[in-house]
Amino acid sequence: MKDGTAEDYALLHELEKPYLALTADRVLDELRRQGDATLEGYRITRMTHGLQSATRAERDGADIDWIVGALLHDIGDGLAPQNHDRFSAEVIRAFVRWDVAWVVEHHGIFQMLYYAHHYGWDRNARDRFRDHPCFDSCAEFCERWDQSSFDPDYDTLPLEHFEPMLREVFARKAYDPDVIREGYVSPLTAG
Repeated sequence: MKDGTAEDYALLHELEKPYLALTADRVLDELRRQGDATLEGYRITRMTHGLQSATRAERDGADIDWIVGALLHDIGDGLAPQNHDRFSAEVIRAFVRWDVAWVVEHHGIFQMLYYAHHYGWDRNARDRFRDHPCFDSCAEFCERWDQSSFDPDYDTLPLEHFEPMLREVFARKAYDPDVIREGYVSPLTAG
């Protein structure tokens, strides 16, 4: 790389554009892959869990960033099961508001409230973030849209319903400050 010229890198920059434009397709492919399998013991697939979370978010009146965040909050499960929350956040971070990415990044530790005590772990480990401006958003995200979205009988919307939203988000200019809105904490719902 150190021997590359400005012209070489200008060419690579142009050649990268079609690849970058296909990010939404790759994310959709991963979601579909997660629809083919589930973790043992669960009654729904990982894709259905994401779809159910996004369906709940949309029905609650959430905006597009929160809906796509809910849809993709576990997208990292396949490649990074031990740190899926951080992996998932990195997938969306360049395209959604700062607070949505923070919530996705930290939802794993917040979810421990519901089950950690069964393993002898600290169910209140999330309290170390108590003073963070996104604490309440993450707690609410987990309560309303994540922990409740393992129901095989829930009327879950299909992937095709969310595909236009996902494509719109991934078509945004990466790290656009008008999208990221660093420091702004949005409500989960309009109501």
